[in-house]
Amino acid sequence: MGGKYRITGGKYPRMRPARKRGRLAVVLVACATVLGVLGWGTLQLIDAFTGGDKASAAGADCAASPSPSSASPSPATALPKPGEVTVNVLNATTRSGLAQKTADELKKRGFRIGAVGNAPEELDKKIDGAGVLLGPAAAVKTAFPVLGTQIPAAERRTDAARRGTSVDLVIGKAFKGLALRPEADAALAGLTAPKPAPVAGKGC
Repeated sequence: MGGKYRITGGKYPRMRPARKRGRLAVVLVACATVLGVLGWGTLQLIDAFTGGDKASAAGADCAASPSPSSASPSPATALPKPGEVTVNVLNATTRSGLAQKTADELKKRGFRIGAVGNAPEELDKKIDGAGVLLGPAAAVKTAFPVLGTQIPAAERRTDAARRGTSVDLVIGKAFKGLALRPEADAALAGLTAPKPAPVAGKGC
C-alpha cells in the first residue's frame, strides 16, 4: 500500500479472532451442573447406607419421648410393714439361745414375734445355709421380701398346706447374725420406693 497507509518494517500487526465469551459461559454452566448432580447423588448414597431419614425420625421420636429419669414413677408395691409380719424364730443348730437372741433383735426392728424355740425334727440340724424362710404361698410377695431384708442369704420355701400368714425363720448352721441394721433399713426402704415407669418405644 502506498501513501500514508504504507506499511514499513519487517513486522505486521497480528490479527486475533474475537473471543467467543458465549461459549465459555456455556462450558462453565455445564461444569457447575455436573458437579451439582454428582454432589446430590453422593448424598443420596450416604442416606441409603446410613438410613438418614429414618435416623432423623427416630431421633425426633426419642427427643419427644420422656427419659426414664423424668418419667412419672409407678406406684410402690403394696408390702406389709414389719409390724404386720409375724415371725416364728426356730433354731436348727446346736447353739443354744440363738433363737431367742435373734427374736429379740427382730422385735427391736419392728417385727411381730410369734413362737420361739427349736426347729421341728424334720428340719433340726438339717439346714446348712444361713437359714430358711418358710410360709404360705402368699408370703412370696408379702412377708418374704420384708423379712428377707434382715437375712438376705436365707432360702425361701413355701408350704401350700399351711394356713395363716405367719412365717418361720429357721436358723441354719451358717447363720452369723442378721444383716446390719443400716443395711437392712436401706433394703427395706428400697422395697417400698416408687419405681420409674417404663418408657414406650424402642431404639432410643
